Amino acid sequence: MNQNRYIGAHEGRHGPLVIAVGGMHGNELAGIKALELLFKMLEDEPLTNPDFEFKGRIIGLYGNMAAIKAKKRFIDADLNRQWTRQNIEHALAKSPNARRAEEKELVDIFQSIKTEIKTYQPTKIILLDLHTTSAEDGIFSIPTGTSKSYELAKGLYAPVISNLTQTLNGTFMQFFDGENLGIPTVTVTFESGQHQDPLSVNRSVAAIVNCLRFEGLVKPEDVESRHDDILKAYTKHLPKLAKLAYKHVFSPSDHFRMHPGFRNFSPIKEGDYLADDAHGKVLSPLTGYILMPLYQVQGSEGFFIVTEQY
Repeated sequence: MNQNRYIGAHEGRHGPLVIAVGGMHGNELAGIKALELLFKMLEDEPLTNPDFEFKGRIIGLYGNMAAIKAKKRFIDADLNRQWTRQNIEHALAKSPNARRAEEKELVDIFQSIKTEIKTYQPTKIILLDLHTTSAEDGIFSIPTGTSKSYELAKGLYAPVISNLTQTLNGTFMQFFDGENLGIPTVTVTFESGQHQDPLSVNRSVAAIVNCLRFEGLVKPEDVESRHDDILKAYTKHLPKLAKLAYKHVFSPSDHFRMHPGFRNFSPIKEGDYLADDAHGKVLSPLTGYILMPLYQVQGSEGFFIVTEQY
């Protein structure tokens, strides 16, 4: 087990195992900072709350450590698009020195999680993948297609984007949701806001604590909740449930440039002028809300459009 992969760990009575990952993209550090805060909160909780009891184990793992060090989204390839059985087997078949940067990360995270499970023998596994966006107001949770993932996503108390994973391939949450680890596993991705916004850290803390409460590792009244108030304040004007309606993908030769000023959940209408590329104007194909408009150098998804579900 690579101990350098660990942000921290906290354990109480035997129960579920929560694995939270920060920095799957190396330029998204809020999840790492949130986990550092969380472990300090859990350590301090018994000092003011003698009845505090923790049931289970939570670990925090660094995602793309090479990219975090380089302060980049990724080195050779987006790590959050590499999670397939074929890619893992291909990387494992190589000698360690022959693996590319993200292959090394892929293997190390996979082996760290497998070792953790073998050692702890949990009753169930919950994986929480913590992210931020390059645009403002990116606060939402993304479930997989399973009902348990959807219920957990709702339990984080942020807008839920119901079918986003259907258009993405090779994500961490897709690979581990289900039985790939040999034990029932539920995964959710949480987006806590803009990369550099200090409150993105607080919102990530709130999401992790809400996850622990929802899964029964802590009682609802335990662990202070001021971070919850920050999360609720920033999401009260956003749709509670939305579904993906469109994804704009581009290649490097398109020279895609998003127009400035768009925020996550900005309302847009069909025909609105959203971006430019090598072919001319990029217009919105429909009416809805824009999600994850791209304001960073690395990436191949220019923006998403979601529509509200009732």
